[in-house]
Amino acid sequence: MPHTQFLATGFHVPARVVTNDDLAQMMDTSDEWIVQRSGIKTRYWVDRGDTGVGLAREASRKALDKAGLKAADLDCIIYCTCTPDHFEPGNGVFLQRELGLSDIPAVDVRNQCSGFIYGLSIADAWIRTGQYKRILLVGAEVHSRGLDKTSRGRDTAVLFGDGAGAAVLAPIDDDGRGVLSTHIFADGRYAEKLWVDGPGLAHDPYVSVEMLEQGLHRAVMEGRDVFKFASVKMPESVAIALKANRLTPADIKLLVPHQANLRIIEMVQKATGLREDQVYTNIQKYGNTTAASIPIALDEALAEGRLKQGDLLVLTAFGSGFTWGSAAIRW
Repeated sequence: MPHTQFLATGFHVPARVVTNDDLAQMMDTSDEWIVQRSGIKTRYWVDRGDTGVGLAREASRKALDKAGLKAADLDCIIYCTCTPDHFEPGNGVFLQRELGLSDIPAVDVRNQCSGFIYGLSIADAWIRTGQYKRILLVGAEVHSRGLDKTSRGRDTAVLFGDGAGAAVLAPIDDDGRGVLSTHIFADGRYAEKLWVDGPGLAHDPYVSVEMLEQGLHRAVMEGRDVFKFASVKMPESVAIALKANRLTPADIKLLVPHQANLRIIEMVQKATGLREDQVYTNIQKYGNTTAASIPIALDEALAEGRLKQGDLLVLTAFGSGFTWGSAAIRW
């Protein structure tokens, strides 16, 4: 049974850079306040005419070019996002159309910050069984249009950025390389700790003026609970991945965690017993791009030469749901 290898990665962000000082012009905040609580200095936000699918298309093209492949070589698309361009259908079919494809399956994964790892778990299962050979795995988000950019929404508005990351996956027969294992989890008891209540068909009517006036269409977060759970579950999932493969933290060349908050990443590093050079961070530049954060960070890490063949890469994420997970990959 083959393993799953990353043939190539790519990412794309909008042209517009938004600094903390820019946000201070919109709401009661400051560069010092934001950096102290999140580590974020800048993020990228879309301009008029930009879409999540457009960002995903550019990231996908970059990944395909690096892999030496054309879109027509793909067997399947897995598109991970919590910010779809439309209520339905999912973004996957729109990306398929943008790439000039038809007939191949396009699957949407709605697992928010854990989306890329959930998507990788699905792709890995399909490649291992031989169902598909070349899968495009995408994480893409446009958060900025859904944020409350006033002082009322500053706790979340300062955190999120827009962007897309993509990976082209394929089988590899080398038993020692590729995706060694994936581990995904969820606990719906905490669903309302980080969520967007509406519009939704749990409401009747599913959208109303009252709903909009109450701000139910904005993301809300109980930050302390999210921080607490993420600081426990991400290291726990890393330990599970290592144990499953009879490895130790010392074996890790690079941990690429979901870029939610620099303080959470520092807690994860401490809890896993890793050195600073073993953990990749770029949240300072991009903010929290949820499903896009891991592939964006991974592509940057590869461009910086942080991984070579045979190195152990571990991914971990935590997000709304609550959902979390990890993956161990021999590069």
